Amino acid sequence: MPAETEHKATKMPEQGLSQNAVLDELETKLQRDLTYSSGKILCSMCTNPHNFSKQIYRQYIEKNLGDPSLFPATTELEQETVSMLGSMLSNPHASGSIVSGGTEANIVALWAARKLANKERGEVVVPVSAHYSFDKACDLLNLKLVKVKLNNNFQIDVKAAEDAITKKTVAIVGVAGTTGLGVVDPIRELSEISSKYDLYLHVDAAFGGFMLPFLKELGYVSLDFDFSLPSVCSITIDPHKMGLAPIPAGGLLFRGKLLAEVVSTKIPYLSGDETEHSTLLGTRSGASALAVWALLKHLGRAGYRDLTEQCLGLTLKLVDGIERIDGLNVVTKPTLNVVGIKPEKVDVNLIFQALRQRGWAVSLFSDYIRIVIMPHTKPLHIKRFLEELQKIVYAITK
Repeated sequence: MPAETEHKATKMPEQGLSQNAVLDELETKLQRDLTYSSGKILCSMCTNPHNFSKQIYRQYIEKNLGDPSLFPATTELEQETVSMLGSMLSNPHASGSIVSGGTEANIVALWAARKLANKERGEVVVPVSAHYSFDKACDLLNLKLVKVKLNNNFQIDVKAAEDAITKKTVAIVGVAGTTGLGVVDPIRELSEISSKYDLYLHVDAAFGGFMLPFLKELGYVSLDFDFSLPSVCSITIDPHKMGLAPIPAGGLLFRGKLLAEVVSTKIPYLSGDETEHSTLLGTRSGASALAVWALLKHLGRAGYRDLTEQCLGLTLKLVDGIERIDGLNVVTKPTLNVVGIKPEKVDVNLIFQALRQRGWAVSLFSDYIRIVIMPHTKPLHIKRFLEELQKIVYAITK
C-alpha cells in the first residue's frame, strides 16, 4: 500500500451555522478562485454558462433522469435534446444521453465498442493528441490503448493508424477539436479504414462539436467529422463547453438505438423491466438536460453561429497580435478557437511562469503555451493580454 498523506481534518459543527455565516465563510474561502468575468482565464474549454440556462437549471434542479418513471416528461425532453444535437451532427435519429461530461461519454463509447467486438484484451487506436479520458477508459475497461503519431498538420497519421490495427483492435478514435491545438483529425479517412476492417469508429468532438457545424454554415471550414460519414458509430459532444450550458452537461450520441442498447442495464426495482440505463451514472441531473434543451431552443442555429463567429474573430485577432511580437509564432493556423504560442529562442517555461505570476491562466504544453478564446473573452482582454505578453518577451530577451 502507498504511504498515506494526511489532509487537514475538518469536522462538521455540532450546531449548525446561520446561512449568512456560511455564506460569509464561503465568500472568504473562494476569493482565491479565478473568475471568467476577469478575462484572465485563457486556458479553459468551459465558460460562464448562459444566464437563461442558469435559470432553468435552478428551477428544475430536483429532476432525476435516473428514474424516468418519476420524471417521464424530463426523459422525453432529454431525447428531444439528443435529437436536436443529432440534427447538428447530421443524424436527427441519433440515440444517446446527456451525461456528466466528455470523460463519461468516451468511457461509455469504448464500453459499447468492447462489448460489440467481444475480443479478449482488446485494443483501441487513438492519436497521441487524444484526451486523457481515453487512458482512464482503457484502464477501467481492460483495453490496451495504442497511441499513434501525428502528421505534419498535428492530425492523426492515417497510415500509422491503419498499421496499428491488429486482430485485437476493437475501435478507432478520431478527435474533432484536440485539447492542445483544436485540430480536427481526418475523420473521413478514418471512416474508410473503419469500414475496411469492420471496426467501431468513435469521434471525440467534445469541444469541436458545437463549433464545426456553424463554422461550415459561416463558410470558414467544411470538415467531415460527424454521422454523415457511414462508419461513425458514436460522437462525444459537450454542451457545457461552447454550448454555454451549466456543468455537468456532456453528451454521447450513438448512430442509432441498437448501439445504445449494447450498454443498457435493466433496473427492475424502479418500474419493472421497462427501465434501462445506457449511461455510466445511475442518478443523473435532469436539470442539465433541460438547460441544454432550453438553450438549443432559445439560441437556435443563428445564435450559435453568432457565438462561433465572435470567438473565431477574436482568435484571429489574437493570432495577428502574436505574429507581431518579435520572437513568437503560432504553432499552426487555428481551425477552432484554440491557439498555440511557441517562442523561437526563449524557454517557453519562462513565459508561462511570468504570465501565471501576472494572473493570466494559460496552459503549458511540451513546447508551447495554449490559449482558448471562449465566450467570456472580450476584445479588451485580448488587448491587455497581448500588451503583457509583449512586455514579458521583451524583458526575457533584452
